[in-house]
Amino acid sequence: TATMNKKKPFLGLPAPLGYLPGLARGATGFTTRSDIGPASNANHPTADQHALLGRRTVGDQVKKNQKTADDDGDDGDLNDTNYDEFNGYAGSLFSSGPYEKDDEEADAAYAALDKRMDERRKERREQREKEETEKYRRERPKIQQQFSDLKRKLAEVTEDEWLSIPEAGDARNKRQRNPRYEKLTPVPDSFFEKHLQSGENHTSVDPRQTQFGGLNIPYPGGLNTPYPGGMTPGLMTPGTGELDMRKIGQARNTLMDMRLSQVSDSVAGQTVVDPKGYLTDLNSMIPTHGGNINDIKKARLLLKSVRGTNPHHPPAWIASARLEEVTGKLQVARNLIMKGTEMCPKSEDVWLEAARLQPGDTAKAVVAQAVQHLPQSVRIYVRAAELETDIRAKKRVLRKGLEHVPNSVRLWKAAVELEEPEDARIMLSRAVECCPTCVEMWLALARLETHENARKVLNKAQENIPMDRHIWITAAKLEEASGNTQMVEKIIDRAITSLRANGVEINREQWIQDAEECDKAGSVATCQAIMRAVIGIGIEEEDQKHTWMEDADRCVAHDALECARAIYAYALQVFPSKKSQKELVEKAREAYNQGLKKCPHSIPLWVLLSRLEEKVGQLTRARAILEKSRLKNPKNPDLWLESVRLEYRAGLKNIANTLMAKALQECPNSGILWSEAIFLEARPQRKTKSVDALKKCEHDPYVLLAVAKLFWSEHKITKAREWFHHTVKTDSDLGDAWAFFYKFELQHGTKEQQEEVRKRCENAEPRHGELWCDVSKDIENWQKKVGEILVLVAAKLKNTF
Repeated sequence: TATMNKKKPFLGLPAPLGYLPGLARGATGFTTRSDIGPASNANHPTADQHALLGRRTVGDQVKKNQKTADDDGDDGDLNDTNYDEFNGYAGSLFSSGPYEKDDEEADAAYAALDKRMDERRKERREQREKEETEKYRRERPKIQQQFSDLKRKLAEVTEDEWLSIPEAGDARNKRQRNPRYEKLTPVPDSFFEKHLQSGENHTSVDPRQTQFGGLNIPYPGGLNTPYPGGMTPGLMTPGTGELDMRKIGQARNTLMDMRLSQVSDSVAGQTVVDPKGYLTDLNSMIPTHGGNINDIKKARLLLKSVRGTNPHHPPAWIASARLEEVTGKLQVARNLIMKGTEMCPKSEDVWLEAARLQPGDTAKAVVAQAVQHLPQSVRIYVRAAELETDIRAKKRVLRKGLEHVPNSVRLWKAAVELEEPEDARIMLSRAVECCPTCVEMWLALARLETHENARKVLNKAQENIPMDRHIWITAAKLEEASGNTQMVEKIIDRAITSLRANGVEINREQWIQDAEECDKAGSVATCQAIMRAVIGIGIEEEDQKHTWMEDADRCVAHDALECARAIYAYALQVFPSKKSQKELVEKAREAYNQGLKKCPHSIPLWVLLSRLEEKVGQLTRARAILEKSRLKNPKNPDLWLESVRLEYRAGLKNIANTLMAKALQECPNSGILWSEAIFLEARPQRKTKSVDALKKCEHDPYVLLAVAKLFWSEHKITKAREWFHHTVKTDSDLGDAWAFFYKFELQHGTKEQQEEVRKRCENAEPRHGELWCDVSKDIENWQKKVGEILVLVAAKLKNTF
């Protein structure tokens, strides 16, 4: 212990000079910042400020740009990073010598040379550095580049997927992150009743109540009421403290009925609410206007201001009602418009708007009030008729309107449309007296009248409306339908003259359109007459050829072929030597000639070729063609018949009779020739000719038909009907006979007789006949039935015999 307590003599004394702890054991010491003091910046401008003037060396200049050894004269740092291949570790050999002007010039020269050499190698060096950098980036890509493909895939992430990504650091469990909606279970009324009576406040449900599915009622006779009469009277039963649940249910039902009544809508006599259930059609409550609610409020405020400043302005009330209508407030719109009718009782638009917004019977009442204020309003009468569902009621309303406004064309048209043909004819007779300038009613009356009366009606229409072309065109169509084609041309020419005399400009395009309509309606003669009358109006002589060719092409494009034919025929008459018109004729002629070379015994080809020459005015060539055809096809009655008709159409009746005599000598038993010969004779000789025909062809249908037509022309109705019956009985396949028979009954028979002929024709289904085939084989009639074709053929027949 004494030894241990003895103090060492060197303790507390300073260490000897040069002493390093542990040096004898091989340990080396280390130096810290506290041992050497604060560091100094070698580049600081004050680092060499204490050096003597004139003793600064090259090393002093180098120290300004790079860090070198310490100022105490050490050899410098021997680290590998300080090694230079040229200078080694020691740096420049002459760093301690004086830095003179020639040294500065030498350094500048060397620096310029280094710069020059560096520029020569710069491009290769930069390329090499770039390649090395790219190689390094490929081998060691950045983290950003490693996730670039994943970043691109983020564009495919939907909004729901993005929102489902949990927040970083969300340490909550799944139940906490995705909480379920809180479930609320309604408490039964008995629960509240029990605690109302006890006066207690509970914040939880008795476990026994949830265990057994209801309240624990100790007395099976009802609720436990220990304190009867303790509650405030009202819903409590009289004399007891019990809560009357029945009255609560009744009050709830009453409240629901009131709400259902408020939202009910009876525009169409129905309600948008299901009275038996509590589900309503919410679509009926949604406003149809898609604008901003603020804009609606502004519009409502503005219209209210307009109504206040000028309450007698009808558009303000109409606009206000329509605004409320589009926003879904139909009842408010009705109230507004009815207020408008009070403020503007003479406004027709306000009353019509009120009738539109009101339902069924209410609208009728509104219109009835409107009639009292505006008895001359045509639109109100028309609206009143539209509201009626019974035809008789509609007629009554319109006739009432005609009593107040007898010159209203609109009311007359609406009233006539509801009547039967006979009653309509009577009403139109009165209508044209009240509205003598209405062309449509004159034309409608003419269509309902007989031929003679229709002619009188159109004559009166021309007197009242001398400046309308439709009346003249209708008159021409009427004459064509009755077979009086000679009058068609005269009527059209008279129409042009009369219209010009009354100062009406003849619009060529309008007349051509009328001609196309006549063509489509089957009035060929009227169509051609119109084209001949107006085709040259307003056209210069040098423009005629070009204009007419365009007109013809346009008519063909509109399927008005008869109009096109009329234009070509007129052009050929004006320019008989024009090459452009002849080109088409030459092509047609060449086609027929080629066909006749192949089929020299084809009778239709010979007939068509002769008609082509006749149409272009080459009558002599047409005769020659027919003579040639008779030589190649002797004893052919069809070719003889065409030759006779050619001369008759040319006005050479004597030559036609001569040819007919030759034809009957060559073909004495041809019924079609004998039927034609009967009507070539004058009226006194026709009966004799018919007797000769019957002797030669007693049972030929054409001869029998000619005899029937002969009696018809002599107004011997009974005999004519007998011979028509005899004709169709002899040959029921001859469609021409059925057409003439039906035409005869249309003029002289009853409806029953007409219907009988039509039904017999439908049962017979005729397929032959010159006139019948022209209509039945027309492309436009390919879907028509036999009865329809019969009507068309009968309409084309003309009483020229």
